[in-house]
Amino acid sequence: MRYRTIGRDPGTRREVSVLSLGAMLFGTMTDEATSYAILDRYAEAGGTFVDTSNNYAFWVNGSQGGESEALLGRWRRSRGVGSEIVIATKLGARPLAPGTSYTDNPEGLSAKTIRESAEHSRERLGVERLDLLYAHIEDPTVPLQDTVEGFAELVAEDTVGLLGVSNHWAWRVERARNLAAAAGLPGYEVLQYQHSYLRRRTDQPSALSPDGSQGVVGGDLLSYLRDDPGLALVAYTPLLSGAYVRDDKPLGPDFDHAGTPLRLAALREVAKETGATVNQVVLAWLIGGEVPVIPLVGASSVAQLDESLSAVDLELTAEQRAKLDAAH
Repeated sequence: MRYRTIGRDPGTRREVSVLSLGAMLFGTMTDEATSYAILDRYAEAGGTFVDTSNNYAFWVNGSQGGESEALLGRWRRSRGVGSEIVIATKLGARPLAPGTSYTDNPEGLSAKTIRESAEHSRERLGVERLDLLYAHIEDPTVPLQDTVEGFAELVAEDTVGLLGVSNHWAWRVERARNLAAAAGLPGYEVLQYQHSYLRRRTDQPSALSPDGSQGVVGGDLLSYLRDDPGLALVAYTPLLSGAYVRDDKPLGPDFDHAGTPLRLAALREVAKETGATVNQVVLAWLIGGEVPVIPLVGASSVAQLDESLSAVDLELTAEQRAKLDAAH
């Protein structure tokens, strides 16, 4: 396994594996025994960065979520896992009632909600301190100052370490970070967005915004990260839920543009040259890029996880990377 440091402050920054494991469906669609086997294999391979959220996976059983956090808490206790595994969680998108959704009934990002939801996450995970806590989705009903101060209070109390943000417009991330800096408070240091080798259209209206998808990495976010290398990007759905390799998983309208077939052709060519799978080339391209990315991979079996783990040691040549980058 390889590692990198996320965060700047010596008191909160952490060294994490360059491949993160997503636990979204653990405890719901992925049963407990399989979830434990995947987590055990990840830890055995040196993986140290597990991702969840307080609303995972509310849509499976019509709940409010929390099943994934609760399973991770049981796994930690049963295996005696301590601070060597960094567990990141999120708040803000938990439905306020069973049977509802974050699109129409989210808990939001008020200081009160941040405090209460973080406490519940710590209880489910069985930890005194959340290593990394994300603002999951935007809350335009709450002043940004309140959200910034709400997160900062928990860092000051040492119940939260690093702060992160997911699925926000870049300008709101920057505004929140500026507010924090001006007040001498900790700000967002880890960004989690959809990102992969194939480029998504960013003009598609989403459930959260008519202006396009807030959760997709575009030129604005890449430029932002390039300008501030102290920020870390975690890429969710890097393997497009199997669409790179499975005919029964169509890419969909987000990838309906002229660049997709060109990049797919380059990807398959490089996979053939390396002897690796297409999925492994995607992960290696993300990890080793000029703007390095931490891919967040899901797995429903140990075999799936092993394929992703092998990508950590795949070194693309300068020529192969240039070929992949040039296709558009």
